[in-house]
Amino acid sequence: MSGMGLPSPLRGWTPPGLNARADSLPAPIGGWNARDALANMDPMDAVILQNFYPTPSNVVLRGGSTPYATGMTGQIGTLLNYNSGSTEKFFAIDSSYGIFDISSGGAVGSAVVSGLSNNYWEYTNITTPGGGYMLLCNGVDSIRRFDGTTWLTITGTGTGAITGVTTSTIDNIILFQNRIWMVQKNTLVAWYLGTSSVAGAASTWDLTGIARRGGYIVDVGVWTIDAGYGVNDNLVFITSNGEVIVYQGTDPSSASTFALIGVWQLGSPIGHRCMIKYGGDILILNYDGLLPLAEALQSSRLDPRVALTNKIQGAITNALQSYSTGPTSLYWQIFYYPLQNAIILNVPISASGQQQYVMNTITKSWCNFTNWQANVFELYQDQAYFGANGMVFTAWDGTYADSGVSTLALGLQAFNYFGERGTIKYFTRMRPNISTNGQPIIYANMNTDFNIVCDYNPISYYPQTSGEWGSALWGSGMWGSGLINQANWQGVNGIGYCGAVQFKTQTAGIQIQWAATDIVFQNGWQGI
Repeated sequence: MSGMGLPSPLRGWTPPGLNARADSLPAPIGGWNARDALANMDPMDAVILQNFYPTPSNVVLRGGSTPYATGMTGQIGTLLNYNSGSTEKFFAIDSSYGIFDISSGGAVGSAVVSGLSNNYWEYTNITTPGGGYMLLCNGVDSIRRFDGTTWLTITGTGTGAITGVTTSTIDNIILFQNRIWMVQKNTLVAWYLGTSSVAGAASTWDLTGIARRGGYIVDVGVWTIDAGYGVNDNLVFITSNGEVIVYQGTDPSSASTFALIGVWQLGSPIGHRCMIKYGGDILILNYDGLLPLAEALQSSRLDPRVALTNKIQGAITNALQSYSTGPTSLYWQIFYYPLQNAIILNVPISASGQQQYVMNTITKSWCNFTNWQANVFELYQDQAYFGANGMVFTAWDGTYADSGVSTLALGLQAFNYFGERGTIKYFTRMRPNISTNGQPIIYANMNTDFNIVCDYNPISYYPQTSGEWGSALWGSGMWGSGLINQANWQGVNGIGYCGAVQFKTQTAGIQIQWAATDIVFQNGWQGI
């Protein structure tokens, strides 16, 4: 039989039973790839990796989220971590424009500060000989100050006064070389206080003659580099037009101890939370992606591979173009979570549809998280939290569910020709190799010939609970244990020249680690 009468793609295919082969693919620890052509991806990458987190050795179901503090109104726009010595406190600012003490979690009481003008604030901590302080600003209200017990409104008069500048015009604040630096809203003017001071006369630092493209200061950060004579801290300003202005020194009142290092041009920044300190470097979010400052300044925008988001450039470009303006655009944020070796990039798609693009800092592999309606992330006692609608959640906890609701996770691995590009394959069976502490429902299938349509529909899952000593029936109760390996065969259907593993699960309270996938297929004739 020549096969010429068969419809494509069956033409040239040999019936089942001939040339059976088996292959095994490591899980896609290379992470989400939204840059390369589907026909040219690394086999350990993924076209889709949603709610799965790539580690150096496997791909794991992301942790869950649980309500931590409740009873607030509307969207939580700011989380504040006061940290001084052994005292650490946690606060949230909601849409009633009040500051709430959420240090103990649970239902909050009355606001400790009320009558604010918005819920979007910047803050810094400083420890002085007089104690530890947190100062916060929003460019509309006067600066607020907290000393661990008492909240003060800081103006140009009275206790804690800052003179020389109207404090209600300050919209960013940072600690650099033991000085408080402040940015005046919608200007190229910064201000600084004396060393170890939280009050007194503010001195001006005008960048008008330095920023050649104009605009205004969006963010300010501290960049630590080795300049050849030891490690130095540098003060970094970024303007609305993407100019990066760097100073080095200790005393800005003296030209001999404080000087301009350089001015560089990058893409325009996204949001006001567009810079974070990352080790000794600074990460900047702009229209070029997420950039480490040291490499970005050396490349002068000529090498897109500098961006940490290079591998998901298609997705990040679309997100930046679509969601960089509008009412939720303030909630773009870069957040570093050391406990999980993760950089979380909050993508404010809508008030009820935020996503997070998440990078493993060890492997630089990406994935994306859904169902965390986060406006802002913050660390408190080394745990990650996010502010959402009316409440604050723990993030990435051990529940492996979101407020008790099961997590739907989906992976579509890169398309693979399995060594023979010109041969049709008939895929028949698949066996995901996982480690788990329960009995999750796993859906596995094969997409063929660059069909990236996946089944996002929920699948049935059955919550599993461990037996409790003294109440569970011997012989029928399921006892808790560590992770165990599972590798169960599933029948699949797929005919094509190349195939991509589709792996889906939906579960609550069950940990899943995906290590590899075994695949059985049969070779047909070479295509005609």
